[in-house]
Amino acid sequence: MYEGLDQWDYVVAAYAVGLIALGWLLASSWRAMARAEKRREELKRR
Repeated sequence: MYEGLDQWDYVVAAYAVGLIALGWLLASSWRAMARAEKRREELKRR
């Protein structure tokens, strides 16, 4: 008897959520680093 959803559907969904979260984390970290470097450069010029 087949119920429609398989365990692999959940595994694929979990990997997809994990990869999306990883991408968001990398992008937000990169933006924060770029802002910090810009602030540092502005302080150096003073």
